[in-house]
Amino acid sequence: MEGTPEAEDQLVGLFEVAEMAGVGRTVVANWRARDKHFPAPVADLRSGPVFRASQIQSYLKRRKKHMAPKAHVISTINLKGGVGKTTTTAGLAEFLSAEFRKRVLVVDLDPQTNLTTVLIGEQKWEKLNDAGYTLATLFKDALRPEDEPLEFDLEKTLQRNVSSVDAVTKVDLLPSSLDLIDVQDRLASMPRGRFHANNPTDLLRKAIRKIIDDYDYVLVDCPPNLGIVTLNGLRISEGYIIPTIPDVLSTYGIPQIQRRVRAFADDLGETINEIGIVITKYKANSTVHWNTVRRLQDDEKLPVVLPTFIPEKNDIAGSAEFVGRGTLRQKYGYQGGFDAFRAMTQEFIELVEENA
Repeated sequence: MEGTPEAEDQLVGLFEVAEMAGVGRTVVANWRARDKHFPAPVADLRSGPVFRASQIQSYLKRRKKHMAPKAHVISTINLKGGVGKTTTTAGLAEFLSAEFRKRVLVVDLDPQTNLTTVLIGEQKWEKLNDAGYTLATLFKDALRPEDEPLEFDLEKTLQRNVSSVDAVTKVDLLPSSLDLIDVQDRLASMPRGRFHANNPTDLLRKAIRKIIDDYDYVLVDCPPNLGIVTLNGLRISEGYIIPTIPDVLSTYGIPQIQRRVRAFADDLGETINEIGIVITKYKANSTVHWNTVRRLQDDEKLPVVLPTFIPEKNDIAGSAEFVGRGTLRQKYGYQGGFDAFRAMTQEFIELVEENA
């Protein structure tokens, strides 16, 4: 039993260490390579190194004590629309919550508002939009003259416990608005305004910094461009993923995204990690898809491709509808959709924590 001399004398391998820590084996391997305080193995067997359980428990306690909780903030971006970006972001949020017990904040910066309506439905979104309780109001405030009052209300804009799936209980949302299209154009050329002297890419960070660490994960759905609104999302992000259909047109802009994000991060003096490419709408019988995936995997200049591909299925396509369902299996399908999303989410967690 845990805490007894018998338990403390037990030997554990990397798999057991990962279970004790609640992380993936990749993360544990990363700790071993980077952290000089990680316990030395008792022995190196053919199956791998083994450690004394008591030493691992002490290490994990020290690690937890000295590491302040911090949200992982990840952006999703692709310069082409219709590549499954919204479905990927919504799926990650719901699986992180229901399957991995994570607290999740979704920040919808895409003016198409698809992610917002997936999570709260069109009727609720219309009421919020009419009342000005969307992220568009935050950016509009930056354009107001100094003598006008600010209108963005974080508490009223933040929608708690969203999703139409009963099993999803820890996902909150900052909703988008169609007005972001006009706002972005005006921000890019504004001659004056309340925040004229400040960096217009820092507006989101300042607005939500007091709540961001209430969450384990913050997922930022960016517009299909590299404008100021997208840069606001990247400004608060430690990394980004690129959901894409494996075809030429959908993957063409990946190097451009890499260059632009790298340049933006360099200007900030920070690092924004390339977490990986998520393959969406995958057709196993498509030669184009198969060849494109291999090209992405073989190109060392591109981000890593997550091993699990999200298949093109009717259930997954239908997951974009705001329809009440009891479980994620009912929403994403029993014929592979649920399993693919769960596996991809596990891979996502491991990659994010590996890069942290």
